[in-house]
Parts: sequence; C-alpha cells; structure tokens
Amino acid sequence: MKKLFFIAAMMVATLSANAQNEVGEWSIKPMAGVNLATMTKADDSKMRVGLAAGAEFAVGAAENFEISFGALYSMQGVKQKWFGEDVTFKLDYINIPVLANYYVAPGFAIKAGVQPGFNVYKKAKVAGESADIDGVKGFALSVPVGLSYEFSNVVIDARYNWGLTKATDGDSKHSFFTITLGYKLPL
Repeated sequence: MKKLFFIAAMMVATLSANAQNEVGEWSIKPMAGVNLATMTKADDSKMRVGLAAGAEFAVGAAENFEISFGALYSMQGVKQKWFGEDVTFKLDYINIPVLANYYVAPGFAIKAGVQPGFNVYKKAKVAGESADIDGVKGFALSVPVGLSYEFSNVVIDARYNWGLTKATDGDSKHSFFTITLGYKLPL
C-alpha cells in the first residue's frame, strides 16, 4: 500500500512540477530570500547574512529553455576582525541577473549567466557606529550558476555568484550564495 501511495504521489508531483514557460510565453517571478556573502582575500572573515529580494521576467526561448532577467536588491559584504574589533562591511547592490535556464526534468532547471551589479550602500559598522567606506567600486560583475525547482508555480532557487571584478581598491571580489523563494505568474 505504501508503494502504491508513493507512486501516485510521484505521478502527481511530476504533473504539477512542469511550470516552465512554453516557447514565446512570458512570466514574472517576485522573489525573496537570503544572501550568504563573503569576499575573496578577506583575512579572518565571516559570512554576512543579508536580504535578497526583487523580481525576474522569463520567456520561453525553446523547448526546455528559458531566458530570464530581473532586478534584485542584494545585501553583500563581509564580517571581519580589524585591529581586534568585529567590523561588518555592508555593501549592498542592485543586481541585474541575465540567465539561461535549461530544464533537465519537469520543474528542475540548471542556470547560468552574467550579473552586473550597482552599489547603492557602502558602510562599515563597528561597535554600534557606522561610517562610509572609501574605495568601493560602483560596479561589480559576477557569474551566477545555480539550480531551481518549480512546483505549482512556487520556485525555490539556489545560486552561487562568482565575482569577476574587484569590489574595492584592493584585490577583494564578491563571493555569495543566494537562496530565494518565488512565485511564477504568467503574463
């Protein structure tokens, strides 16, 4: 009986999971989640946990293939010890992901693309005090790669964002993992 129930549940899940756009169809996906951010070459550093929120548009380009683009507010940066003090470097961006999404199974996509980002906030926080940070670049480019799963228009998305450009006057680049939950609406 358990096997029969399991097989029936898997059949229903397979039918419901196929939420990708047909060729030429458009959708919008509002989404929110969390960034787990750090920076390369940041000694004695810890992850900064922050918000990732925005929306993406997608269009079916071919069978099992979508192109998506959007805008996400992204809290990035790093936590570090400087001269014995805990410092949080808050570097927030508006990121513009442009992704190719290939559906390898119903509802399950692998994705990769490019993501320009524009700095909108740059502060350092130490001992309850905040100050502007000098030397932060206004533009950052990264390569997002990831996976997503769609079930009844609900989408869970996980991406690693590999920074290509220097974030500051030093050698540090962004490196962050983004996990979001969204809802795909046909247009």
